[in-house]
Amino acid sequence: MKSPQRALRLAVQVSLLIALAATSAVLLLQTYLGDPEKVYKDGSVTEVVQQGPVTIDRVQWKLESLEAYTQLVDAEKKKISLDQPAGSVVIVAEVAITPLDGLAMGASGFTCVAKLRDDRGNIWESQSAYDFALPTSCGDDDHPFTRNKTGRLAQVYVVPESAVAHLSGIQVETRNDFRRVLMTR
Repeated sequence: MKSPQRALRLAVQVSLLIALAATSAVLLLQTYLGDPEKVYKDGSVTEVVQQGPVTIDRVQWKLESLEAYTQLVDAEKKKISLDQPAGSVVIVAEVAITPLDGLAMGASGFTCVAKLRDDRGNIWESQSAYDFALPTSCGDDDHPFTRNKTGRLAQVYVVPESAVAHLSGIQVETRNDFRRVLMTR
């Protein structure tokens, strides 16, 4: 075999090898990076919106405000009992929430959960604050929610004082669509 033919054959073989390697890499990365369930399970935020509104599981959310307090008090200026260690701050997220048609609402309301998130990936669960001016759960008998009517809800969080400067907003999520939406202030 002549030298030019050998060089051409080698060039074709190398080109084919590179094409196969690139195709394999693309398919592998597409499967790994494009899997919404994996992204959701990793705790990643899939969408970021400025305050909302956002509809998750037939509930529309809109972040109205995010305020820090040293403690919460009721209408009579008595301290509201929270699980609040020394050096922590109370964050109140006021949310406009609208239960939409098709949402299962029983006698005890419906389930609505928003988590507080900071820019370092830390997440805090809300606490119930009894005797607060706004309801702190969607199953509050004193402040029932009605379908297609916007109501106000307070989500109460206790965070370390050092986290306050890093707070990003609240996140709502659904496993049905593998969506995790961060509403920023």
